[in-house]
Amino acid sequence: MKLDAPIRAVLKGKGGQIWSIRPEASVYDAVEMLADKGIGALLVMAEGKLVGILSERDYARKVILKGKASKQTLVNEIMTSPVIAVTPQETVDQCMTLMTNRRIRHLPVVQDDNVVAVLSIGDLVKWLVSAQEETIQRLEDYISGKYPG
Repeated sequence: MKLDAPIRAVLKGKGGQIWSIRPEASVYDAVEMLADKGIGALLVMAEGKLVGILSERDYARKVILKGKASKQTLVNEIMTSPVIAVTPQETVDQCMTLMTNRRIRHLPVVQDDNVVAVLSIGDLVKWLVSAQEETIQRLEDYISGKYPG
Protein backbone atom coordinates (compact mmCIF):
# COMPACT_ATOMS: atom_id res chain seq x y z
CA MET A 1 0.00 0.00 0.00
CA LYS A 2 1.59 3.20 -1.14
CA LEU A 3 0.01 6.41 0.03
CA ASP A 4 2.44 8.26 -2.20
CA ALA A 5 0.97 6.62 -5.31
CA PRO A 6 -0.54 9.12 -7.73
CA ILE A 7 -4.31 9.09 -7.88
CA ARG A 8 -4.13 8.14 -11.54
CA ALA A 9 -3.45 4.65 -10.10
CA VAL A 10 -6.81 4.84 -8.30
CA LEU A 11 -8.53 6.05 -11.45
CA LYS A 12 -7.36 3.00 -13.46
CA GLY A 13 -9.84 0.79 -11.65
CA LYS A 14 -12.66 3.31 -11.74
CA GLY A 15 -15.15 3.89 -14.52
CA GLY A 16 -14.67 7.08 -16.46
CA GLN A 17 -18.26 8.33 -16.32
CA ILE A 18 -18.61 11.97 -15.30
CA TRP A 19 -22.08 13.27 -14.47
CA SER A 20 -22.81 16.98 -14.68
CA ILE A 21 -25.63 19.48 -14.74
CA ARG A 22 -26.02 23.09 -15.87
CA PRO A 23 -26.03 25.88 -13.27
CA GLU A 24 -29.46 27.10 -14.43
CA ALA A 25 -31.10 23.69 -13.96
CA SER A 26 -33.50 23.20 -11.09
CA VAL A 27 -32.33 21.55 -7.91
CA TYR A 28 -35.15 19.05 -8.40
CA ASP A 29 -33.57 17.94 -11.70
CA ALA A 30 -30.19 17.63 -9.98
CA VAL A 31 -31.57 15.50 -7.14
CA GLU A 32 -33.41 13.35 -9.65
CA MET A 33 -30.14 12.76 -11.52
CA LEU A 34 -28.29 11.97 -8.28
CA ALA A 35 -30.92 9.34 -7.48
CA ASP A 36 -31.05 7.90 -11.01
CA LYS A 37 -27.27 7.53 -11.24
CA GLY A 38 -26.77 6.41 -7.64
CA ILE A 39 -24.18 9.08 -6.96
CA GLY A 40 -23.61 11.62 -4.20
CA ALA A 41 -22.48 14.67 -6.18
CA LEU A 42 -22.78 16.30 -9.59
CA LEU A 43 -20.35 18.56 -11.32
CA VAL A 44 -21.84 21.88 -12.39
CA MET A 45 -20.60 22.74 -15.88
CA ALA A 46 -21.14 25.89 -17.93
CA GLU A 47 -19.83 26.08 -21.50
CA GLY A 48 -17.58 23.10 -20.87
CA LYS A 49 -16.01 24.62 -17.76
CA LEU A 50 -16.27 23.41 -14.19
CA VAL A 51 -18.06 26.14 -12.22
CA GLY A 52 -19.30 24.27 -9.16
CA ILE A 53 -20.23 21.01 -7.52
CA LEU A 54 -23.56 20.04 -6.00
CA SER A 55 -23.76 17.32 -3.37
CA GLU A 56 -26.51 15.68 -1.39
CA ARG A 57 -25.14 17.61 1.58
CA ASP A 58 -25.67 20.92 -0.28
CA TYR A 59 -29.26 19.90 -0.95
CA ALA A 60 -29.96 18.89 2.63
CA ARG A 61 -28.43 22.00 4.16
CA LYS A 62 -29.31 24.66 1.61
CA VAL A 63 -32.74 23.55 0.41
CA ILE A 64 -34.43 21.16 2.86
CA LEU A 65 -33.34 22.88 6.08
CA LYS A 66 -34.05 26.34 4.64
CA GLY A 67 -37.56 25.36 3.53
CA LYS A 68 -36.88 26.12 -0.15
CA ALA A 69 -38.73 24.47 -3.02
CA SER A 70 -36.58 22.11 -5.12
CA LYS A 71 -38.37 22.91 -8.37
CA GLN A 72 -38.01 26.69 -7.94
CA THR A 73 -34.41 26.72 -6.66
CA LEU A 74 -31.62 26.72 -9.22
CA VAL A 75 -28.44 24.69 -8.97
CA ASN A 76 -26.27 27.83 -9.04
CA GLU A 77 -28.02 29.07 -5.88
CA ILE A 78 -26.81 26.17 -3.77
CA MET A 79 -23.75 24.72 -5.53
CA THR A 80 -20.35 24.88 -3.89
CA SER A 81 -18.03 27.22 -5.75
CA PRO A 82 -15.15 27.57 -6.28
CA VAL A 83 -14.52 23.87 -6.60
CA ILE A 84 -11.64 22.16 -4.87
CA ALA A 85 -10.00 19.99 -7.53
CA VAL A 86 -6.82 17.99 -7.97
CA THR A 87 -4.64 16.79 -10.83
CA PRO A 88 -3.90 13.13 -11.67
CA GLN A 89 -0.40 13.65 -10.25
CA GLU A 90 -1.64 14.31 -6.70
CA THR A 91 -0.99 11.42 -4.33
CA VAL A 92 -3.51 9.27 -2.52
CA ASP A 93 -2.27 10.74 0.76
CA GLN A 94 -2.62 14.32 -0.48
CA CYS A 95 -6.19 13.66 -1.63
CA MET A 96 -7.16 11.92 1.60
CA THR A 97 -5.70 14.78 3.63
CA LEU A 98 -7.47 17.37 1.50
CA MET A 99 -10.81 15.56 1.73
CA THR A 100 -10.47 15.12 5.49
CA ASN A 101 -9.35 18.68 6.22
CA ARG A 102 -11.93 20.31 3.95
CA ARG A 103 -14.68 17.83 4.93
CA ILE A 104 -15.53 16.96 1.36
CA ARG A 105 -16.39 13.62 -0.17
CA HIS A 106 -15.81 14.29 -3.88
CA LEU A 107 -12.83 15.68 -5.75
CA PRO A 108 -12.90 16.50 -9.43
CA VAL A 109 -9.68 15.50 -11.17
CA VAL A 110 -8.68 18.17 -13.69
CA GLN A 111 -5.96 18.08 -16.32
CA ASP A 112 -5.35 20.95 -18.75
CA ASP A 113 -8.60 22.65 -17.62
CA ASN A 114 -10.62 19.52 -18.46
CA VAL A 115 -12.34 17.30 -15.91
CA VAL A 116 -11.05 13.77 -16.41
CA ALA A 117 -12.69 12.07 -13.42
CA VAL A 118 -14.41 12.54 -10.10
CA LEU A 119 -12.77 10.87 -7.13
CA SER A 120 -14.91 9.96 -4.13
CA ILE A 121 -13.81 9.07 -0.63
CA GLY A 122 -15.25 5.63 -1.38
CA ASP A 123 -12.90 5.27 -4.35
CA LEU A 124 -9.92 5.98 -2.10
CA VAL A 125 -11.07 3.56 0.60
CA LYS A 126 -11.69 0.84 -1.99
CA TRP A 127 -8.22 1.37 -3.47
CA LEU A 128 -6.57 1.29 -0.04
CA VAL A 129 -8.35 -1.93 0.94
CA SER A 130 -7.35 -3.55 -2.35
CA ALA A 131 -3.73 -2.45 -1.92
CA GLN A 132 -3.69 -3.84 1.63
CA GLU A 133 -5.12 -7.16 0.45
CA GLU A 134 -2.43 -7.36 -2.23
CA THR A 135 0.30 -6.64 0.32
CA ILE A 136 -1.08 -9.28 2.69
CA GLN A 137 -1.23 -11.85 -0.13
CA ARG A 138 2.39 -11.15 -1.09
CA LEU A 139 3.51 -11.51 2.53
CA GLU A 140 1.59 -14.78 2.90
CA ASP A 141 3.16 -16.08 -0.33
CA TYR A 142 6.61 -15.07 0.90
CA ILE A 143 6.12 -16.73 4.29
CA SER A 144 4.79 -19.94 2.76
CA GLY A 145 7.60 -20.12 0.19
CA LYS A 146 5.42 -19.31 -2.84
CA TYR A 147 7.12 -15.99 -3.42
CA PRO A 148 8.46 -15.92 -6.99
CA GLY A 149 11.72 -14.16 -6.05
